[in-house]
Amino acid sequence: MISKEHRLPIGRQARLLSLSRGSVYYLPRPVPAADLAVMNRIDKLHLEYPFAGSRMMRDFLVRENFDVGRLHVATLMKRMGIEAIYRRPNTSKPAPGHKIYPYLLRKLPIVRPNHVWAMDISYIPMARGFVYLAAVVDWFSRKVLSWKLSITLDTAFCIEAVEEALAKYGKPEIFNTDQGSQFTSVAFTDLLKSHDIAISMDGKGAWRDNVFVERLWRTIKYEEVYLRAYASVSEARTSLGRYIDGFYNTRRPHSSLGRLTPDEAYFTALPSIQMAA
Repeated sequence: MISKEHRLPIGRQARLLSLSRGSVYYLPRPVPAADLAVMNRIDKLHLEYPFAGSRMMRDFLVRENFDVGRLHVATLMKRMGIEAIYRRPNTSKPAPGHKIYPYLLRKLPIVRPNHVWAMDISYIPMARGFVYLAAVVDWFSRKVLSWKLSITLDTAFCIEAVEEALAKYGKPEIFNTDQGSQFTSVAFTDLLKSHDIAISMDGKGAWRDNVFVERLWRTIKYEEVYLRAYASVSEARTSLGRYIDGFYNTRRPHSSLGRLTPDEAYFTALPSIQMAA
């Protein structure tokens, strides 16, 4: 439990408890109930129709009797960190100082743990607001290696998640993300370079390039998030931790893994890799 009266600085307490400082210092910004209802419905529709842009999303919502316009839907989608995912000409340029790296996984057989890690961020609705969940996933085993919550789409909590995964599980050969500003930032890419990790980035708007993480979000939301109404960030963290660490990684079998759990798939393959090395 974080305490302002403790002799340790709050930032130090957060690090010891593996908490993002952003979720300690701040409370989620209040969101009007009407907007929150629209955002929660957008989140579910996006999982079903990831190709839907603001116009199509507006049409879906209007058919469900939401009184919204396209510009308002576009604003809410941007706030949620959601965009239509489809292949399109790359007419945009990266932000100054932000390099875009090539996609390295096309036709690459991924047959062992720690070959490829992937990372993404997703919107998580709460009873009276929302937070963002960042997760680092081992591509081979589907194991969630680390995860962090934040109330802002900043780079810091992504870096904290990667540092935790590196400390616990070593390093991958390749690290794959989308082209979000958090992942193209110099601070984030420098962290990967300092560990001699090859950087891979999805084609802009190409959801299939990071398909396993997209499937993870769907699983977490339908099996955990949509069944709850988190009253606080701490409650969301506790409940998500119980699901991810206490169920998804350790007890939930995957058909694509031969009915193994992510932990079983990850740790069973490690001894053979270490012996070969």
